[in-house]
Amino acid sequence: MNIFSEYQALVGRILGEMLARGDLPAGTPVSGFSVEPPRDPSHGDLATNAAMVLARPAGMKPRDLAERLVPELRCQPDVAAVEVAGPGFINLRLRRGFWQERLRDVLRAGTAYGDSRIGAGRRVNVEYVSANPTGPMHVGHCRGAVFGDALAALLEKAGFEVCREYYINDAGAQVDVLARSAHLRYREALGEQIGAIPEGLYPGDYLVEVSAGIARSDKDTWLDVPESQWGPVFRERATKAMMDLIKEDLALLGIRHEVFTHERDLHEQGKVDHALAVLRGKGLVYEGVLEPPKGKLPDDWEPRPQLLFRATSFGDDVDRPLKKSDGSWTYFAADIAYHLDKLERGFTEMIDVWGADHGGYVKRMQAAVKALSDGRAALDIKLCQLVNLLDNGQPVRMSKRAGSFVTLRDVVEEVGAGVVRFIMLTRKNDAPLDFDFAKVREQSKDNPVFYVQYAHARVCSVLRNAREAFAGDAGMLAAIEDGGLLSAEVSLLDHPAEIELARLVASWPRQVESAAEAHEPHRVALYLYDLAASFHSLWNLGKDQAGLRFINPENRGLTLARLAMIRAVARVIASGLTIMGVEPAEEMR
Repeated sequence: MNIFSEYQALVGRILGEMLARGDLPAGTPVSGFSVEPPRDPSHGDLATNAAMVLARPAGMKPRDLAERLVPELRCQPDVAAVEVAGPGFINLRLRRGFWQERLRDVLRAGTAYGDSRIGAGRRVNVEYVSANPTGPMHVGHCRGAVFGDALAALLEKAGFEVCREYYINDAGAQVDVLARSAHLRYREALGEQIGAIPEGLYPGDYLVEVSAGIARSDKDTWLDVPESQWGPVFRERATKAMMDLIKEDLALLGIRHEVFTHERDLHEQGKVDHALAVLRGKGLVYEGVLEPPKGKLPDDWEPRPQLLFRATSFGDDVDRPLKKSDGSWTYFAADIAYHLDKLERGFTEMIDVWGADHGGYVKRMQAAVKALSDGRAALDIKLCQLVNLLDNGQPVRMSKRAGSFVTLRDVVEEVGAGVVRFIMLTRKNDAPLDFDFAKVREQSKDNPVFYVQYAHARVCSVLRNAREAFAGDAGMLAAIEDGGLLSAEVSLLDHPAEIELARLVASWPRQVESAAEAHEPHRVALYLYDLAASFHSLWNLGKDQAGLRFINPENRGLTLARLAMIRAVARVIASGLTIMGVEPAEEMR
């Protein structure tokens, strides 16, 4: 249950009843307002701007409309207090029993608590990672991979049908460079002294085994023939080998994709020509000369006629070229074809996860999708900023395998997949992120991975201790199990810290929906940290005040109520960690 959505619907029903009775002027709308947490928690549990939003169409002052709503809200069974604040905001405080009962909701649902239907089964295509198939994944790719995978899981929990997709850029110049790099290593495998890797080729050792394999199977077949003959062979084999390597790296993080789309196929199957035909049919392609770029002109710039897409008609700054000077398609043309292919597969909601260096490409791609779909489709592009890899505050720059960058595999092997995934989600995607090996090994509240995992492990430890404390009591042991805890007298939980913890647990469904709607999975990590902090705070109170300890052999009813409470906390933490792709810890060593 999203409490805020429920109360928004309740306020709407009350307004509808008031309208029907004539207590509101005819024609007054009963929607368009919100119910959210107050900015200051001391003001209550819920706040609505209904009177502020509807006052003008109702021809009333906001406070006057608010005063008419207050009596209607006060008579609701779960409402303890209602007051009008400021120019017409309405603050509500819910009775303590309402929050206590939400713990049972969690225990009934388990980790499914927070599942939502706001997606209504709508299909969403999430394309992420899409690293060029020219080598192993580096730590920068890692952030986009984790972000995209967590976003897909979040959308699924919110009721969307998600397709996870990877776009393989295997038709550009970088694949030719890969083929030449592999051919150089092939010559080396056959005994040639190649010396230093020439500038412009890929120097990583990851190509050594690939090329050695070609040498073993094909012998010297490709040694003394022109590139026109060996080029296609090495492009295909090296690209496949790199994609196998990338998939292995992704598997280390527990990341999977249902669909892999090849750029090469778009060209070979005529889909780029098809996309151009669609745009021509809409009158959106023309021959023209672009204005010179602002600032210093590139040395090779010259005004010349080009095939252009009318991107400015759909919000872009300039129209965009579709063909290069040599007559070949631009990358943009292939990307247009790719997104048309998504549209023709039935996806009108698309999310692309890109690196920060693609920021200048966003407007043109969104313009293309608007043009192709006549505005029916939505493309959200999420840019992932750089990851600063540190060790005790000092930059880490070199890889043991790639020579020029730190690979994803290096990082995962150093600290584990769960740690990597969690840390990558502790900042919003468009903010730079520091990943410090020393910090993520700390066992302190400054390490969010440890802090959240420790909360879950602590709950598991308390439950184990409770079973030991009541080992001779079969009835009590049964009551400690999940089914038994449903019958716990949660009304015994009356300390403000306990009610606050229950309130935070109950806000999880709203967190899921708001994070899914905003396409911001980092909100899950922030919420889990706050929930863990509230739990640890209550634990610490119990160290100083015996009456607040979770296990009290002299008061079995209160013990069961508190076990129900912390079991609900663990369930919500596990639910959130599942979205993040992190395994909840049963114990910490």
